[in-house]
Amino acid sequence: MTRDELDALSPDEVKARLAAPNRAAFIRAAARAGQADAQAVYGQMLLDGREVPRDEAAAFGWFRRAAAQQHLMALNMVGRCYDLGQGTAVEKARAAECFRVAAARGLPEAMYNYATSLTLGDGVAEDRPAALAWLERAAERGFAKALNFVGQFHEDGWVVERDMAQAADCYARAAEAGDFRAMFNHARLLASAGERHGALAWLRCAGAAGNPRFVGKAAAWLAASTLGADGVAALQEGARRC
Repeated sequence: MTRDELDALSPDEVKARLAAPNRAAFIRAAARAGQADAQAVYGQMLLDGREVPRDEAAAFGWFRRAAAQQHLMALNMVGRCYDLGQGTAVEKARAAECFRVAAARGLPEAMYNYATSLTLGDGVAEDRPAALAWLERAAERGFAKALNFVGQFHEDGWVVERDMAQAADCYARAAEAGDFRAMFNHARLLASAGERHGALAWLRCAGAAGNPRFVGKAAAWLAASTLGADGVAALQEGARRC
């Protein structure tokens, strides 16, 4: 596919073809022709090994190409690659800077990642008040993962006074919005309030939505909790259904 052929497609046609079944050939061609959305999607496919062989170094290169065209999600993913050492050496300061720039330009995922860097002092000076402000901005834009993290601030008393009611509200809303860690946190607080049936139901949801690493860690925690074997069984039942 040439650049002229790509330019002849409407934005809606490009979007549809990027999401279509058997899309890999089109995405690869569009990426090579310089289409930033395709470059970002192709980079993610390579990073995940989804529909193409996994190649972290190639993924990093495609993210960088798209980021050079001001593609914010690609810039965020360049930061993730620096953060995790995927396709490049770990460079926490460069990761934080990528997150900061994409966050400042309005990307909720980058706001969350930059807030995480600020919370941990990872590649940047620790600044939890600033972290909470970024998380709240991301949560206002509907990013459930950030809302769950806001709940953690309230539960742990970071920056703000410890407020379990506020934490519970954040976890509940983030769980309803689909964040699996929030589903687990919501279940945990329901159990502590004696609502065992509701807790087990949300653990099934968390198991279905979560990744294997999360499920393993959550099961270990549950095994030592008041939910015990019932909680582990509910979580694993959800994971099997996924």
